[in-house]
Amino acid sequence: MKDAVRLLIYLAASVLLAAMIAPPLFWAAQALATHDLFRFLADFDFETFFHRALLIALLALVWPLVRSIRLRTWRDLALEPNPRWLRDVLAGFLLAALPLLCCGLLLLVLGVFSLRSSIDWLDFLQLAGASIAVPVIEETFFRGLVLGVLLKSGRRYMSIILSAALFAIVHFLKAPERTSPVVTWLSGFGSIAHSFHQFAKPMLVSAAFTTLFLLGVILADARVRTRSLWLAIGLHGGWIFARGLFQALARREVVALPWLGKNLLVGIVPLALAGLTWILMRGWSKHVDPAKS
Repeated sequence: MKDAVRLLIYLAASVLLAAMIAPPLFWAAQALATHDLFRFLADFDFETFFHRALLIALLALVWPLVRSIRLRTWRDLALEPNPRWLRDVLAGFLLAALPLLCCGLLLLVLGVFSLRSSIDWLDFLQLAGASIAVPVIEETFFRGLVLGVLLKSGRRYMSIILSAALFAIVHFLKAPERTSPVVTWLSGFGSIAHSFHQFAKPMLVSAAFTTLFLLGVILADARVRTRSLWLAIGLHGGWIFARGLFQALARREVVALPWLGKNLLVGIVPLALAGLTWILMRGWSKHVDPAKS
């Protein structure tokens, strides 16, 4: 329990540190762009820099957290070396991506979505990078560190639920774009306040939160069952890739709430597909590693 409290203090301190360092990070980027160095930085608004500042803060404070809970090796977080890591990554990717892409194809046939007339091929390069970087970073943090610390309590199912809830909540810490036209030293704290704007639409929040929570549970279950992060990384990457690919190729023609939200990961249908992936993942893991199931 003490380790869980330290974890919460670490998260709160990271958010506060991000709020303080986001303004100078933004000003430094604008200064570089003004002097014709990395001019593309001028295209990003303050909220983007707040998200990057949060990542920097999480990384900066992770060492004091590790020291405080006396972690020596990955085994202290209930993780083991996985010699079949590539198999697990590929399996997770396919188990997550294929159901979503099949659903997307069906939505195109039904006319709910239509193919875009033009495609920005740069989006595919960004999608490839995101499908690799985001799962590695988020799984290392949420399923590696956070879930590992919670599992030290010995309460497996409660740890999975708490880590999934935290995973969903953190994804709501996102203010609308262009909410800080004038950046001051207090703009970071303004971003934190603005991030709660979504709760003005409880139906949309509940739909998105439910999906994110279930995805968090599935990823945590994959990590606990395999005692490694690779299957979870593959699942996470598959979801990001399938959603991004469909979003790049198709546009919505019909509003289908509550069955389908703004993308392939929000709504009742995506929730059912996530459940299908969960069933397939558990069946696959029992088949290939019965000793760990």
